[in-house]
Amino acid sequence: MSTQEDEGVPISVKIRQRLKAQGHRFHSNDNIAQFIEPGELDLLLDEVSEKMQAVLDSMVIDTENDHNTQSTARRVAKMYLKEVFNGRYVSPPEITEFPNAEHLNELMIVGPIRVRSACSHHLCPVIGQVWIGVMPNEHTNVIGLSKYARLAEWVMGRPQIQEEAVVQLADLIQEKTQPDGLALVMEASHFCMGWRGVKDMDSKMINSIMRGVFLKDANLRREFLSLIPRSQ
Repeated sequence: MSTQEDEGVPISVKIRQRLKAQGHRFHSNDNIAQFIEPGELDLLLDEVSEKMQAVLDSMVIDTENDHNTQSTARRVAKMYLKEVFNGRYVSPPEITEFPNAEHLNELMIVGPIRVRSACSHHLCPVIGQVWIGVMPNEHTNVIGLSKYARLAEWVMGRPQIQEEAVVQLADLIQEKTQPDGLALVMEASHFCMGWRGVKDMDSKMINSIMRGVFLKDANLRREFLSLIPRSQ
């Protein structure tokens, strides 16, 4: 597209064109950071702010005279792009990996890691916690404990359904560490059940992922599950 033709084209359209040209999927829980050029996220914020203002106008909210909503469109756009859905638009966190020099081969559990996401069906909050179990081997890469939380934050910072989110996180940790076994449990409250529909604030959803030796060894699996202090 020439510079002249480029004028007036929304930045979201330009990004979408790049994605389609490369045959890259851009579902709600996909990361598209590699298709966003420097400075374009701020342009996208301007565009989303304008469209969010149009949503408020269509909902017949007087944002000109209501002091509580005069800047709401910008605040909401910034919240989604820079915080709640930030995992879609930024590259993965830098993770330093160390060799397993001491040949550690005992169960390691990290958690609970507090996670915050959003339901891709209603864009309502999903708030919960994750426990990660790793059974290393001599070839396993060792990463810092805080890095598990960083990876979880990056994956969960997208519109998700919980069943897919835990698989994405497990795939990422497995790729980074290459353990003999990986276990992951996520427990979360879904505000799409508490705010709307059945309005049940007490229900939680629990998912587990068991791979490698955790899947094959029932005793190891029981040990992991017995050591995570889930809320009752």
